[in-house]
Amino acid sequence: MNLLITGASRGLGYEMAAAALERGHSVIAGTRSLDVKSSKLSLLEDKYGPRLHIVPLDVTDEQGIASLASILNKEGTKLGAIVNNAGILTARSTPIEELDMQQVAKTFEVNLYGPMRVLKHFLPLMTETDAAIINISSEAGSISNAYPGDYPYAISKSALNMFTAQLRSLLKDQDIQVLSVHPGWMKTDMGGEDAPTSAGESAAGILDLIERKVVPKTKFNFVDYSGNEMPI
Repeated sequence: MNLLITGASRGLGYEMAAAALERGHSVIAGTRSLDVKSSKLSLLEDKYGPRLHIVPLDVTDEQGIASLASILNKEGTKLGAIVNNAGILTARSTPIEELDMQQVAKTFEVNLYGPMRVLKHFLPLMTETDAAIINISSEAGSISNAYPGDYPYAISKSALNMFTAQLRSLLKDQDIQVLSVHPGWMKTDMGGEDAPTSAGESAAGILDLIERKVVPKTKFNFVDYSGNEMPI
């Protein structure tokens, strides 16, 4: 399978790339800039050679996304999975009275509009069998468990879950699995060192979902990395 992963230079995105390559898949690893290509990705490139293709992919740059999709299409690239992993967490614990709406807009540009841009241009390349679209969401996006805080992040992830539902409806007659996935509270730059779950553990679970080793039973296709249904 050929996987496109956004935000692949670190954290969950990097672990997803590493685990997919180890399982024999090929990976197109999207990073915001090749100038800051992570040394860890370079090590993967040295180990796996042409099965890892590191590409510039800024999810806020639609022109760049369209250009990359066009190049890959001309090269005959076929995708089996798209993992919309790139995301940001801003205005953490900021009260609504002090919220900077520019931070809200920035968060939506990455967390919601980013996946929409990626799917807009890369969906035509998803021609492998048993394909999958994975939108990395969060338990913070659960409306039924809403809490007063993390406004930009939580609302953007809730909206992302809606986009997942729309994609699922759009693709219901095609063999493309569409999931919003809560990856767990992970030890990453975003999650911090106190998190109980490693990014590698979450990546392995998400790959099991992509490979359909685990087939979740859920009405809204919002699950955790083990395939358990999340409250919408």
